[in-house]
Order: sequence, then C-alpha cells, then structure tokens
Amino acid sequence: MKLIDSHAHLTDEKFDDIPQVLKNAKESGIEKIVCSAYNLSSSAEAVKLSEKYDNIFANVGLHPENVDEFSEGYFSKLKELYKSPKVVAVGEIGLDYHFTSENKDLQKEIFEKQLLFANQLNLPAVIHSRDAMGDTIEILKKHKLKRESLLHCFSGSLESAKILMELGFSFSFGGVVTFNNAKNVVEVVKGLPIERILLETDCPYMAPVPFRGQRNEPKNVVYIADAISRIKGITIEEVAKITTQNAERLFKI
Repeated sequence: MKLIDSHAHLTDEKFDDIPQVLKNAKESGIEKIVCSAYNLSSSAEAVKLSEKYDNIFANVGLHPENVDEFSEGYFSKLKELYKSPKVVAVGEIGLDYHFTSENKDLQKEIFEKQLLFANQLNLPAVIHSRDAMGDTIEILKKHKLKRESLLHCFSGSLESAKILMELGFSFSFGGVVTFNNAKNVVEVVKGLPIERILLETDCPYMAPVPFRGQRNEPKNVVYIADAISRIKGITIEEVAKITTQNAERLFKI
C-alpha cells in the first residue's frame, strides 16, 4: 500500500529525529508527507524540509491562533516562500474561536487575505476551522477558491460538509476517527464519498488509538486508513489507493 499524510507538523520541536521519522513512515508505506506551517518561522522551516527531502511538500501560511504575530511586512516575507516549487498550498489558515473570540475581526481579515493569495498563486488552501464553522462557510462562499481545497481535521456536521463540497472542498481526517467518542466524525466519514476524503495525522498531535497520549508520527496514517476502511465497509487497500489519488490530485504532487 502507498499512503499520503496530507497534514503533518514536522517542524514541531518534538521532531528532533526527522531521518528516523521518515524511515518509520517509509516502512509503513507512507510515500509522501505534506508539512503544514502555522506562522512565518514554521513556514520557512517547512520549505527547508521540503527542499531537503524529495517526499516532503510544504504548506505556507498564518494560522488563526498566531494572527497576533501579524505586523507590517509580514505577508511580503510570507509571499517570498511561495516561490519554492515544493510549496503546494496556502495553509494552514482559517478561524479558531475555541480559546479566544476576542480577535474575531483580525482572524477574519487575515483569513480573507490568505484566500486571495491562494487564488493569486493558483494554489489550494488548507483550512482550519474550530468552533467557527458558520463564519468559515460564510467567508468561503464570499471568496470562492479556484482550486479544490481542503478542510483539515474536519469536525463539522455532515450538513456543513455538503455545503463545503459544493464549494469545491475535500476533507481530511486523522486520529479522531479511531476514538470511541467520535460519533459525529464517524457519521461524517460514512456520509462523504471516499473520493473527497484524505488521510492525515496532524502530528505530533492527535495520535490514533492505540497510541493516544504519545507523540504522533506520519507512520500512523495506516491506523487512520484502517479505521476509515471499517467505517466505509471497504478494504484498507481501496482506502489507501483512493485517498492517495485524492491527495495527489488536490496538491498536484
């Protein structure tokens, strides 16, 4: 089987052993990894990693939890990173009202500007939305993307997913699909066509069962594939083949 981890944070300080992490991933059939950034420094690090390793690709962007870092000239520096041929998406970007909603206006402004980048650069966007699905959909309707794009670690309703599919979105799922209390996510996976599903780890976070509480790694994509195969009632080989095709199509990798 060949698998793709469509969303990993390999620039996280918990990864001080990248060669071993990549070896583990290869042994588990993970062929490609998309390294997602959250601010200027992690974006630069993601690009460096992608240029060092053939099987790593980068997302560049400012995460909603980091919008307070924004200052004059920030986007000019960010745009320089998009010149790398290994950058495959604008991300991760979006809205997050879980810890604070006091900066909603700034989050929305930064989100909208980066959606414009995606269209200017003809790149997909990788969207983060937490406790903010209504505003996320409203903004995505306002700024329709040219390229098929991705709602990563999707936790919204099936109704929201159907609206987003009409806007050209696919959805990635990680360790949550293996959790016993993830009934909503399981229902969404059941209701979505497999052609719109990608696999992710969001590592080093959200490790799947049986590794909850441990550092997550790209090698664990196989556990996500297994869970989705059981939810969808198809073989893990089918899940691997189709979700890999989906990631290659969306990111053009």
